[in-house]
Amino acid sequence: MFNKKDSLESELQKAESETISSIIDKSMSVSGEIVFKGKTRVDGNINGNISGEHLVLSASGTITGDVDVASFVCHGSINGNIIAKLVNARKGCFIHGSLEAGSLSVEPGAAIDGEVRAAAKQDNATTSASAQSYEGTTSSDF
Repeated sequence: MFNKKDSLESELQKAESETISSIIDKSMSVSGEIVFKGKTRVDGNINGNISGEHLVLSASGTITGDVDVASFVCHGSINGNIIAKLVNARKGCFIHGSLEAGSLSVEPGAAIDGEVRAAAKQDNATTSASAQSYEGTTSSDF
């Protein structure tokens, strides 16, 4: 139990301290799959799946597609499924789709519409924590 918590805290510190290495500007629109290393910020529009390490979706950014990253900070709008060790849904963001995270924080004013699962890795198998499973339109009030 402590090992998982230490691992998540270590991942959070790494994500927060890392410099943004790639930016998709708000004047840009990208269609297709995106794979990256390091930290990427999306200010524009993406229509396609994204996988990588640390992703920041700004308030002006939109994603239509699935996201599979180590950490995801959402200020904008996403219509797709999310798998991440850490997810931070910020005020004003909108997430539509299933969300699976090792650690989830939701600020007041963030909106989540879909299934939410907090998952734990045990013996290389993912298990859902049913006590932390939510479905339907959700805000930080849960």
